[in-house]
Amino acid sequence: MSDPQQNPYGQQGPYGQQPGQPGQHPGQPGYGYPQAPPAPGGVAPGQYTGDPNAPYGYDPYGRPYSDKSKIVAGVLTLLVGSLGIGRFYTGHVGIGIAQLLTCGGLGIWALIDGIMTLTKNDATDAQGRILRS
Repeated sequence: MSDPQQNPYGQQGPYGQQPGQPGQHPGQPGYGYPQAPPAPGGVAPGQYTGDPNAPYGYDPYGRPYSDKSKIVAGVLTLLVGSLGIGRFYTGHVGIGIAQLLTCGGLGIWALIDGIMTLTKNDATDAQGRILRS
């Protein structure tokens, strides 16, 4: 009897496969791109994990993402920072009240705070989770 790894003509196909298998032509390797290895923990960054402590997944450093947006917080702080709205949005109530009582440090504190919120990569909400971009 003939070996199952050989075709009727006695020759083995490329990579030990039978010629004529789907996606294979004699003398050509398989098609497609190799799959990337899974991310640490098996979850891609920003993918929903079902974890209540990280409703929007984890960043590449393993820190949980917040449900709040960095852009919304920064724009709110720039536009109505003298009322502390950006800080109330992220859950920092104490700092929001301080900005409200000081009119955002006469606007200077609110301006700097808004720019810092938009440019920092590790701006957090009140629970310590990283704001989403």
